[in-house]
Amino acid sequence: MSVITITNENFEQEVLASQVPVLVDFWAEWCGPCRMMAPVVDQLAEEKAGALKVGKIDIDQCPELASKFGVMSIPTLIVFKEGQVAAKSVGLKPKAAIEELLG
Repeated sequence: MSVITITNENFEQEVLASQVPVLVDFWAEWCGPCRMMAPVVDQLAEEKAGALKVGKIDIDQCPELASKFGVMSIPTLIVFKEGQVAAKSVGLKPKAAIEELLG
C-alpha cells in the first residue's frame, strides 16, 4: 500500500476510523529533514501494507490538524491506534527508531 495524502476532509475516515494503526507524517515541501525521511516512510508503507496505514499531512495545507495535535516542528510522526494517539516522535529519525515507535 502506498502512502496516502491526509487532509481535513478525509482525516476522520482515514485515521480515526481506521481498523489498523496509522502512521501519520506531518511534513512540508520546504522542510529538508522531511524530504530526507520521506523514503523511509514510503518504505515502511510498502513493508507493512495491510498491517499499517501510512499517511502524510502537509502542514501548510492543513494547519488545523497540525495545531490540533500539537505539531510545533517537523517532521513529526504520530501513531494512531483505534482513533487515539499512541506514540509521537519529533525530528529526523532512522528507520529502526520509527519501527520501535510503531511497537
